[in-house]
Amino acid sequence: MSGQIKPGRYRHYKGNEYTVLEVARHSETLEELVVYRQEYGERGLWVRPKEMFGETVLVDGVETPRFAYLGNE
Repeated sequence: MSGQIKPGRYRHYKGNEYTVLEVARHSETLEELVVYRQEYGERGLWVRPKEMFGETVLVDGVETPRFAYLGNE
């Protein structure tokens, strides 16, 4: 998913759900950052590099998206 990150609901590979609000740019490096909100607990806002948000991770020997798109809210 290293291409476009769409706004909407995502599930982290560990199970929690998040809502992507927007993709922003770092003011100094111009790196793209995903702005997202946790949909549990304090519902805090977070940012993560777009490249990292869209990468896959190895879970029990299987390549799995770090965040899987669930759809628009």
